[in-house]
Amino acid sequence: MTPAALARPPWKLRSPDREAVSALSRAHGISDLASALLVIRGITDPAAAGDHLEPRLSALHDPALLPDMAAATERIARAIDRHETILVHGDYDVDGVTGTTLLVRLFRRLGAKVAWHIPNRFTDGYAFGPHSIERAREVGAKLVISVDNGTSSRETISDLCDLGVDTIVTDHHEPPQGELPPAVAIVNPKLATSRYPFRELCGGAVAFKLAWGVCQQVTGAARVRDDLREYLVEAMGFVAIATVCDVVPLVDENRILSRYGLRSLAASKSPGIRELFAVAKLDGRDLEADDLAFQIGPRINASGRLGSARTAVELLLCEDRPEAARLAAEIDRLNTERKRLSAALFDEAARAAEAFADPERHPVLVLAGQGWHQGLVGIVAARLSERYGRPAVVIGLSGDVGRGSARSIAGFSVLDALHGGADLMERYGGHAQAAGCEVRADAIDALREAVCARAREILDGQGFSAAPMWIDCEVAFEAVTHELMREIGRLAPFGERNEKPVLLSTDLRLAEPPRAVGSDGSHLSLQLRRGAQVRRAMFFGAAARASELRMGENVHAVFTPRWNVFRGERSLEVEVHDFCTGPRPAL
Repeated sequence: MTPAALARPPWKLRSPDREAVSALSRAHGISDLASALLVIRGITDPAAAGDHLEPRLSALHDPALLPDMAAATERIARAIDRHETILVHGDYDVDGVTGTTLLVRLFRRLGAKVAWHIPNRFTDGYAFGPHSIERAREVGAKLVISVDNGTSSRETISDLCDLGVDTIVTDHHEPPQGELPPAVAIVNPKLATSRYPFRELCGGAVAFKLAWGVCQQVTGAARVRDDLREYLVEAMGFVAIATVCDVVPLVDENRILSRYGLRSLAASKSPGIRELFAVAKLDGRDLEADDLAFQIGPRINASGRLGSARTAVELLLCEDRPEAARLAAEIDRLNTERKRLSAALFDEAARAAEAFADPERHPVLVLAGQGWHQGLVGIVAARLSERYGRPAVVIGLSGDVGRGSARSIAGFSVLDALHGGADLMERYGGHAQAAGCEVRADAIDALREAVCARAREILDGQGFSAAPMWIDCEVAFEAVTHELMREIGRLAPFGERNEKPVLLSTDLRLAEPPRAVGSDGSHLSLQLRRGAQVRRAMFFGAAARASELRMGENVHAVFTPRWNVFRGERSLEVEVHDFCTGPRPAL
């Protein structure tokens, strides 16, 4: 079977408004290319462009605008004054781990009695549950503060309330239909009552806003005292990790928090941060969002996927360098093991997918396997969806019960498809692009048929078409210079809704034959030339396409320019997303 996703997608060249481009160029003294990239990202107002080019901490929104912030900070201040134990209750992913860490750090600085709790993915499940009550009793908590969960946990929070334990929820998930939990405060920008100007914060950022509010409460003024300001600047590093890895839009204050958070991480003296970045080989580098997304986030997540996320929290809280080195090495080992197990599970799932090759009959891949690692099924579902150009649901069975993760493709709601099998699952939920479910083993076949039937209804005979590869601008290859990179750098950090620029250069030639590189020989290394300009080009995962290239033939490449750092030396190269040969392609 040839996966649909392996076919070359059609190329589409964007056409930004020329007048808007010229206006931004004049207003800010930047090139038409940089202005075009801003306009393509929906930034046409010169003032907004200025904010994007030079993000300011003063543009962050007042935490007091979040729902229930006053009630939350007053209750926390009372707990500190009364020496009550505060339990910070996070989630086991990057967002929950970093948010938990920054709150615990603050409470320790303020001299509060604080404990923390991260549920175990395999024994406790997601968010609040009986384990939450057990942990609160164990530490004698009078106040529980959630991070990245809790908005839908009405039953458990009611039980805590009956036991005389107050709860403050900090969360960013959509609230459920009906009554909310009986918490002292629910700090969530997505509540219907919220007047907060930006609703796309991640869970770690909401926790940071609570921390900021507590600092104001303790100081007794909107401008916090110097030692707490120092803490907040440091805490933005944790927010940057959460924001990038939770794939929330990198616009508005998410971009500000990420931009300054990257600087904070680079300057951090925390033994935990330093040792984590050392095992990721990021020490001494100018950090980019991709470093967090591909090096730091996966290591933190590996702790919760293969064992307990407690290890990650302990590392980020650690103040002892040798202990931090030990914990970082353990997390690095878990990440290596995660990659090995994920690769093996993907191969097994891909073989299972061959039985469901017909995309018309099976528009959604629903796969299950006994013993498939439940901490890795989400990673495998994402890779299957990318390879086969279809949504994928991957379920790890443990005896009679399975837990699964679903991932989708652009423009299709996998959650809507799962609705078709609602009565066959123990529970499920999520959003359009990612979801989770629990299902009995004897219901898998029926679930597959129901989900695929619902998907066919949604598609209405249209099927899945390859999403086009959108190109921001066409540039002369000789224009890919250090000055261009300086301008592109002003648009960073890049991520959701502030994507890296995708450029096209035509009529290039190979300066030398292509080479397969990488530990497994899966990547393609090229030397692309136009005139006197020669740049190294990397096309990851595309070694099989080397046979399409011939010395002396025209090559047209879609790429993103990037810095490559090797042994402390920085060089400019391009990351290729696609190429074709022969005549110039029609766009």
